[in-house]
Amino acid sequence: MKGEREPRVVFGFHAVLARLRADPRSVLEVFVDEKRKDARAKDLVQAAERAGVRVMHVPTQRLDGFCGGGRHQGVVARVEVRDLASSLDEVLEGIEDPLLLVLDGVTDPHNLGACLRVANAAGAHAVVAPKDRAVGVTPAVSKVASGAAEQTPYLMVTNLARCLADLKERNVWIVGADERAGQTLYEADLPGSIAWVLGAEGEGMRRLTRESCDLLVKIPMQGGVESLNVSVAAGVCLFESVRRRENKPAPRRSQEHG
Repeated sequence: MKGEREPRVVFGFHAVLARLRADPRSVLEVFVDEKRKDARAKDLVQAAERAGVRVMHVPTQRLDGFCGGGRHQGVVARVEVRDLASSLDEVLEGIEDPLLLVLDGVTDPHNLGACLRVANAAGAHAVVAPKDRAVGVTPAVSKVASGAAEQTPYLMVTNLARCLADLKERNVWIVGADERAGQTLYEADLPGSIAWVLGAEGEGMRRLTRESCDLLVKIPMQGGVESLNVSVAAGVCLFESVRRRENKPAPRRSQEHG
């Protein structure tokens, strides 16, 4: 219910505007740097006022205090935390072909925010990460996610290997992106019900996570760089599933994958 949890801070023009457009009733108040008189600031103030949201013009120092050093661009909003699904059971209920993103070892807030944004854009049902090797949803994550952190469930699980095993029991295929894989994601027979697993750039997935995958594929690299940022890789993988999953029957799980 509204008001039961401490409001979250969202900052930056893009993130605040995205929240005002998507769910204006959840925006409690907007703070704007009193020194900003430019057109961008005026447009945001007008958008907030049209939505019936109180706008306060405050000193820069007050905005700095909200963000803990984050780049707020002169605008901060206090918003109610939305009630998103808090478990895989809730996420998967009633969904025939889940599309999930699993992150193993992504601890940088900017990378997580970008992953949440691309997952939301691809229509992924949730992003999953292990509690011991992940970052929570901070104001910095929300800013980079540009509203996706309040729309796409982000589930932090105690035991990632067990979580992947549970997904297999639900006939969700676990497909890992790994540069050592023998085939590319364009060559692979991708299922419709899928959880894409990606590790941090450079380190990749942990051994146990890698061994939990039903299938490993690689993104073909044509240039001189050896790897992609994890959010870019997530976008490539998720949107390849989006391109194919609705028009192709899912392969049956063989006994060796069970």
